Amino acid sequence: MICKRCLLHELNDKAQAKHIYEYIESLPPEIKADAAVIRKRLDHCRNCNNLINGMCKHCGCYVEVRTAKKAQTCPSPNPNW
Repeated sequence: MICKRCLLHELNDKAQAKHIYEYIESLPPEIKADAAVIRKRLDHCRNCNNLINGMCKHCGCYVEVRTAKKAQTCPSPNPNW
């Protein structure tokens, strides 16, 4: 099933989501964005037509991972964040 505008934790594959969130939690503080920035970025991703099954159609990343890293930017040709 394709889920447009769903984040990874909302999909049926809870094991995959668990691994991704464990990875995000293990990021060193110096490269991890703060919680408010992550929420703001995820809000933009959530409203983007290029979010499918928790992944960005532009780059293929899991948006939860991309939004959690300070140095990352939106990969869209017209970046949202």
